[in-house]
Amino acid sequence: MAIILGVDPGSRITGYGVIQCQGRQQIYLGSGCIRTSSEDFSIRLKQIFDGLSEIIRQYQPTEFAIERVFMAKNPDSALKLGQARGAAIVAATHADLPVAEYSATQIKSAVVGTGRAQKAQVQHMIQQILALPAAPQADAADALGVAVCHYHTCQSLVSLGGRASARTYGRYK
Repeated sequence: MAIILGVDPGSRITGYGVIQCQGRQQIYLGSGCIRTSSEDFSIRLKQIFDGLSEIIRQYQPTEFAIERVFMAKNPDSALKLGQARGAAIVAATHADLPVAEYSATQIKSAVVGTGRAQKAQVQHMIQQILALPAAPQADAADALGVAVCHYHTCQSLVSLGGRASARTYGRYK
């Protein structure tokens, strides 16, 4: 049994989603957004770290997956996004969680079936996959998509007899 924490990083809003995997079943445990409140960027990074550290304490995940940085049109935005990712990754490694990274295209393909899916399509499919009564907020849905993508990637590696560790294989078979 694995508990996966998926993260959609952002310097203002960081989405998170937690699922539990039992065999081929994915069970929704929780999701939401860490909304930073300070104009001081270093304080925002601390808020992301502290918020994810609390979520890790609350849900006790065994896996951590995060969206990779994409090259934005604005280099300053890309740098801030990278720093927000860094704060999130440090929270995970501080808790000794293994970190997996996925591109937006990989995540959308795993959830919707196409790497060019729109946010509304991701929200709808996450609602369907996890049998939620309503579509989650966009950033939380994206984070749940990261967790679902990680689960599917691990399932594929196990199915193909890939180089998944015995530890990983034991949680997903």
